[in-house]
Amino acid sequence: MIKDSVLNKKIIPVWLPIPSFQPYCYILPDEMKTSPGSLVRVPLGSRELIGLVSDDVVPVFSSSIKLRVVSKVFNFPPINQELLEFVRFVSSYTLAPLGLVARMVLKISISFEEDMNEEGLLYSGLIPEHITSARSRVIELLMRTPRVWPRSQLLREAGVSSRVLERLKAQGVLKSINLAYQSVISAATASVDKPVLLEKAQRQAANLLQAAVLEKRFSVSLLDGVTGSGKTEVYFEAIAETLQKDLQVLILVPEISLTPQLLDRFASRFGHAPSEWHSDVPRLQRNRIWSQVAQGGIRVVAGARSALFLPFQKLGLIIVDEEHDSAYKQEDKIFYNARDMAVARGSIANIPVILASATPSLESYVNVKRGRYRYIHLSSRFSNAAMPHLKAIDLRVNRPSSGHFLSPILLRAMRDVLEGGKQSLLFLNRRGYAPLTLCRFCGHRFSCPNCSTWLVEHRSSSSLQCHHCNYHKIIPEICPECGLSEHLVACGPGIERIAEEVKEEFSHARILVLSTDTVRSVKQIRFKLESIKQGHVDIVIGTQLIAKGHHFPDITLVGVIDADIGLSNGDMRAAERTFQLLSQVTGRAGRTHSESIALIQTYQPDHPVMQALIANDRTAFLTREIEEREANQFPPFGRFAALIVSSRMRSKAESYARILRSAAPEAPGITVLGPAEAPLALIRGRYRFRLLIQGSPHIHIQSFIRCLLKKASAPCGLVHLQVDIDPQSFL
Repeated sequence: MIKDSVLNKKIIPVWLPIPSFQPYCYILPDEMKTSPGSLVRVPLGSRELIGLVSDDVVPVFSSSIKLRVVSKVFNFPPINQELLEFVRFVSSYTLAPLGLVARMVLKISISFEEDMNEEGLLYSGLIPEHITSARSRVIELLMRTPRVWPRSQLLREAGVSSRVLERLKAQGVLKSINLAYQSVISAATASVDKPVLLEKAQRQAANLLQAAVLEKRFSVSLLDGVTGSGKTEVYFEAIAETLQKDLQVLILVPEISLTPQLLDRFASRFGHAPSEWHSDVPRLQRNRIWSQVAQGGIRVVAGARSALFLPFQKLGLIIVDEEHDSAYKQEDKIFYNARDMAVARGSIANIPVILASATPSLESYVNVKRGRYRYIHLSSRFSNAAMPHLKAIDLRVNRPSSGHFLSPILLRAMRDVLEGGKQSLLFLNRRGYAPLTLCRFCGHRFSCPNCSTWLVEHRSSSSLQCHHCNYHKIIPEICPECGLSEHLVACGPGIERIAEEVKEEFSHARILVLSTDTVRSVKQIRFKLESIKQGHVDIVIGTQLIAKGHHFPDITLVGVIDADIGLSNGDMRAAERTFQLLSQVTGRAGRTHSESIALIQTYQPDHPVMQALIANDRTAFLTREIEEREANQFPPFGRFAALIVSSRMRSKAESYARILRSAAPEAPGITVLGPAEAPLALIRGRYRFRLLIQGSPHIHIQSFIRCLLKKASAPCGLVHLQVDIDPQSFL
């Protein structure tokens, strides 16, 4: 790689997608031109990376210093100043290295420019002169999924040679399309003027959101509507207003399972689906989406939290659907909450942000009370559909039969629904068959060798699995401790076990099990959700994958198998999350005019969460939660940050955690708790210790942590340190 003297050379700062807090400096050849936001290819060690030219101040170098030279400036519009500022903000707020934040923007491969020029192929509808098995595979694939296919992807999935495609092109069966110009939604195709039937309350809410768009400035609106109230259709009107102004829109969803329904409803309203952005999108498609977003060709993106870092050229509106969902918090490498960062990006870009939920987070609710957010409420369901009647089943009284988990009351209700030709949904937020397998003779429990957790039994794959590190083993026939075989038992239920019990009780029912174990792609999710809507399923059994955002018109019974699961983890948000989750899942019932019921099995019917849920009294629940949080100075009435130390050697993790504690400066309004071994003390072979920093609401907790880290020695290579500002998990 070329190095050159800096004498009389132009030097540019470049953010590289590596864990660095500072930009790297490179010499820019005279024939190349850049500006802040330009994409460049630069050498680093023995490899080349795509970097982002920043507007950082370049240090003064001695004339004897030699720097490496920029390899290439991409012929591509520069990333705008707003996104550069957003990258800096995220790094400053989360205390994550600037380079790692920049890497979330640079979600493209080194070959992205070449990918832009790849040929796309579209089926013309013609039949070839001569049908061969290879040609048949191509046509069947294109008819099954009618869209423009990248040439390389079509070759791979159809399993044919380039010659086959060339012959089909020559006969007019395939049309050649330039992928660089394939927009998912454009001004020409978006039907923003399509008449929409909204009820009075929806129209009033839509008018308020459209007014926020017309204000052309930063604002946050909390769209709070009961399940089935039509929140999506309401915020679609704000999208239509934004598109009319030739601006771009970002819709964030917490999980990819929610994207199929959103895409379908969006296409129904606007005549075209938005572009998807999530982990299931192939690399070539990601490169094209990234490129077209940056050039303004794609107008609307619906995606997971990482879509927040796409290089929008003319972003005009951000929507965070299901804003309360904990899945918006990333807890890997960079710890950030996409909901909060969406508000920050809206502020930097001076555009409106809409937060939508049937169960808003306490933080958003308090921000409304403080006057920071506009509040828009939809108190009733669309078309006056009735909310389900909620009833708690006290498992201390109405016990399931031995070895079973469905109470007689729930079984009777399921039988009535089945005989009436309607559908039931059973909810249990626990994957697999059983959370624990043990030996009744010697007490041996099967646990993960890499994590301080039990192995979950999955009978569908005849395996014991760790849900933290993916370790798995075949279910043994004998106990490894005592050598006996007849005493191994599965303890507790997972959804596989519930499905087994349901099949025993209702042998002729059509049963569908939905979890991340049974659906592994958006395509599979779409297919199974559609089968429910079409009435091809009698009983749905699912985890939280099925709990929110979905519309199933024929589900008239929801049964919650174990409502107490989330209440016992000691988390300050345990009650709030349980209330939200149960409100969401029971809201899947009665979405049309059919009478519906939700039965909640619990050993704690007198718990405040259950009482508020059954009484449909969210205000009482929130009031109680606010009083408790405020009394303890818990968020949003105080600040939390966590320092998580890990190492493959327990002694080193504990030692460095103590070094951090001793380096903590005395500061008014701040308390440092710990270090203590984490509740999940071992994950993926690394021992973990935590420090919790608690501060009053107006403390700049990041400044305190910077001071602490500056005073402490840097961790050695065997020790990792993670900083989690505003932690959602305390495990």
